[in-house]
Amino acid sequence: MKTMGLSRLLLIAPERFPDDEAYRRASGARDLIDSIQVCSSLDQAVADCVAVVAVAARPREHSPVSMAPRELMPALIELAGHGPVALVFGGETNGLARSEVNRCDFIARIPTGPEYGSLNLAAAVQVLCYELRTAALAACAQGAAPAQAPPGDSPLATHEQMEQLLAHAERTLVALAFLVPGRPSRLMARLARLARRARVEQEEVSILRGVLAAAEALCQSAAGSGRAKP
Repeated sequence: MKTMGLSRLLLIAPERFPDDEAYRRASGARDLIDSIQVCSSLDQAVADCVAVVAVAARPREHSPVSMAPRELMPALIELAGHGPVALVFGGETNGLARSEVNRCDFIARIPTGPEYGSLNLAAAVQVLCYELRTAALAACAQGAAPAQAPPGDSPLATHEQMEQLLAHAERTLVALAFLVPGRPSRLMARLARLARRARVEQEEVSILRGVLAAAEALCQSAAGSGRAKP
């Protein structure tokens, strides 16, 4: 990370930290280890991010849009003008769980050879950091101004705001009897994919949640009227 100019590292529920071995391996980069932030969950780690990228070997059904790093990184540089962006890596042994991948906006898939596509964690991190730096240098070489949101635009919704919107949508769909609680459904996975692909703004989240709240109120009113009947 440090060789590619990156310095913000978050660990999610590590087995142990601080750790002496981490310091021994971090030749010349102890400052990065000292600044690590430990989080209890993925949602906590990326709560303020406007774009979250899962690094995974292969996309699955209803998973986020999958792109090669070289294709994805220019878009990620642009999105960084709207707020923090995150690259999410899984553990060395099993990678990211499907539920974790599906809470991200994109999948970065390193185009390895078809016969053997396994990369260890350190190699995957280095490849992604290199591609991110390459995209940033290319933008600078083309004379692009530092990434920033256009003036007057509503900020993009953060990961936390999107999760709250999706949770609100699920509650409302249950109230409308469109979704059965506790029964597996692909509907919410499809809606999450649609919402994240749309790059929703914070103001749009407020509008959508207002519509959902109105629908919930109508459901409660209808239920109350039904109870009042003889």
